[in-house]
Amino acid sequence: MMSLLKALLDFVLHLDRHLINVVAQYGIVTYGFLFLIIFAETGLVITPFLPGDSLLFATGALAALGSLNIFLTIIVLIIAAVLGDTVNYWIGHFFGQKIIDSPHIPFINQGHIDKTQAFYAKHGGKTILLARFVPIIRTFAPFVAGVSKMDYTTFLSYNLLGGALWVAVVTLAGFFFGNIPMVKENFSIVILAIVTISFLPMLFEFVKSKLVKSE
Repeated sequence: MMSLLKALLDFVLHLDRHLINVVAQYGIVTYGFLFLIIFAETGLVITPFLPGDSLLFATGALAALGSLNIFLTIIVLIIAAVLGDTVNYWIGHFFGQKIIDSPHIPFINQGHIDKTQAFYAKHGGKTILLARFVPIIRTFAPFVAGVSKMDYTTFLSYNLLGGALWVAVVTLAGFFFGNIPMVKENFSIVILAIVTISFLPMLFEFVKSKLVKSE
């Protein structure tokens, strides 16, 4: 287990090197690999640990070098992100309660669903859009939307907007800033910073909830 976590951490922190090797070895098939990772990270509730923001940034940086076509990259990844959330929604819609009630998946329970449903009631469909920029939550939000039976038309509109914004903003950030000498020389630190910043909203909500309970 530790070796798997170490390998995953190495992959995330050195995405630039790994992607360069993948492009060199597989060429155009790289788009398929990128599609599958983003699709799984957003579409399968059991794989929230896959790289999302960091992968988009690294892909943008690689596209700036001419290894990938930036326009094709963004289109492929938007499709992957939108399809991922769509699949996740329908998994939650049809099988969500069985998954929640299963003792084999302890990190998904009715209490988490109730809290998320209350959040949906307060913030509406924009939850789907905002969740795109928060790791872990990005994977669970469409699942909970399905469990909650959110109106699919509403879900789809925010899914399309959120998916397009997330992919475009983070990938283009990598495209324009990923190859600045200082960023390139400290790429591992930059990726770690991106992951850390992405988690801050979730950490803020966690601390706030603890403070409210203690009052």
